[in-house]
Order: sequence, then structure tokens, then C-alpha cells
Amino acid sequence: MLHFLPHALRGVLSALLLALNTLICCWPLFGVALLKLLLPFPAAQRALRFAMHAIAETWIDVNKFWMNQAGATRWDVQGMEGLDMRHSYLVTSNHQSWVDILVLQYLLNRRMPLLKFFLKQELIWVPVIGLCWWALEFPFMKRYSKEYLAKHPEKRGQDLATTRRACARYKSNPVSVFNFLEGTRLTPHKHAQQQSPFRHLLKPKAGGIAFVLDAMGEQLDGLVNVTIHYPGSAPGFWDLLCGRLEQVVVRFDKLAIPAEFIGKNYDQDEAYRLSFQQWVNQLWQAKDTQLDELRRQYPG
Repeated sequence: MLHFLPHALRGVLSALLLALNTLICCWPLFGVALLKLLLPFPAAQRALRFAMHAIAETWIDVNKFWMNQAGATRWDVQGMEGLDMRHSYLVTSNHQSWVDILVLQYLLNRRMPLLKFFLKQELIWVPVIGLCWWALEFPFMKRYSKEYLAKHPEKRGQDLATTRRACARYKSNPVSVFNFLEGTRLTPHKHAQQQSPFRHLLKPKAGGIAFVLDAMGEQLDGLVNVTIHYPGSAPGFWDLLCGRLEQVVVRFDKLAIPAEFIGKNYDQDEAYRLSFQQWVNQLWQAKDTQLDELRRQYPG
């Protein structure tokens, strides 16, 4: 509908619709979250979580609407068969742009339980949306460097404790726990700085999903491994708002989680840690090869 407008004007209108959508949806979300604090009973908590998820799914539906109006994206998607709203999943993906998040929400909304992202603790202070993430029980993680932990060993294991608390809340409702294994967006500088052994990926950080498997592995129906490719180059968020997201290629691969990786302590069991890291590296090597094939098939 907006395709006849200049790209910059589409971007402004899309940004206004996103902001308005967020402001409208946040108030009922905060109201339900307050009610959940006042009614600490399991049945009430479960029902109110469903209500909050429905509000978030409506927010995503509206975002899908303005994305469709702003541009004419060609979607090439395979592998979504077998996903449903009844089961819980662990989900991961390669990470190139902030657009990745809206792409995943666009494709997965109402096809599987609401994605719950691992977020840096500082993001809770983002105006409005930070409180929305808190109300929706997204896990906020505080990362410590190895140097800091050497000086403050009492902080070791706090990420696992945070993950356990978050996952304990997820046991009453189906959930999709999402983690970008690379931990940050791919850039040429980061790739060179890491001396990454992969051509199109940063090194994966296995600890985050290992903590999830420790806390709620028995509840998960599988690992959904997502590969995203943007022919040409990765778009920025402004490109998405302006309708310049021309084509997105996405491949989903639902994998069984090996039984030996469930309920183990990643921090304290060195043999398990090495075995799990090898498994994750094999997944990443396969993803790197898949991205090679997608780049040849969809050069842009």
C-alpha cells in the first residue's frame, strides 16, 4: 500500500506505526503484569501468562502488517513443518542484523510459542520496551569477563542461577527460549578480531544454551536451528523500515537434543563441557557450509 511513496517517507511512517503499536500494546501488558504480581496462584499465573503472550503476539501481528505495507519482501522459507504452539523449544540462529529479530518474529508468530530472548541486563532500561521485556519474563543476563570473575569468584554461576529462575517460570506454559549463539552481530571487524574459523559466522558461545538444557531440558521438544541469509548484504533496521528488505532466505532445522546433554552442569563437569562444545561447533560448521550454499544459490 505504501510502495508508491519514497523510501525515506515509508521509513518515517513505519517508525511511527512501530512506536504507536508499542505504546498501545504496552498498557494492557503492564496491567496484566501487575495483576500477575497480585495473584501469585499457579492457575492465575498460567492464565495471565497466556494473556500477556496474546498481547505480545498481537504486537507482532501489527508489525507484520506495516512490514508488508512498507515493502514487498520475497520470502524463501523451508523447514517449518513440525512446529506447533503446544510444545517448548530451544531456538538459535546466526546473527547479522537487528532485522534478524523481526524476521524471526514475522515467521514464527503463532506458529510456535512466543520467543523469549536472552537479553543483556542493561537493556531493561530501554524506554517502554525494556519494561515490556521484563513483564514478559525475558531473562536478563549480566555478563562478567574472565578477569572480573578471577577477582570476584562469588559472581561465578550467577548466569546459571538467572537462567534457572527464568526457566522455572516457563514450566507452566509452552515457551520458545531463544539465544543467539554468537552473542553479538557479525561484522568484518568482529570476525577478524576473533580469528573465527568459520567463513560466515562468529565463534559460538555454548554456555547459554547449556544452562537452558540444565534447567529445563526435559521440557524441550527439540532444538530449532535457524539459518538466515540476506542476498547481497545484511540490511540495517532503517532498511527494514524503508521497505528495502528485498529478499530473505531462511532455513529451519528441528533437531533432537542428545539425551546426554540434558541436566548436566556445564560449569563443573569438564568432560561434558568439552563434549557439548564439540557438538555446538559441529552445528556451526554445518551452518557455515549451508550459508556457503545459500550464497551461491542466492547471490543477490
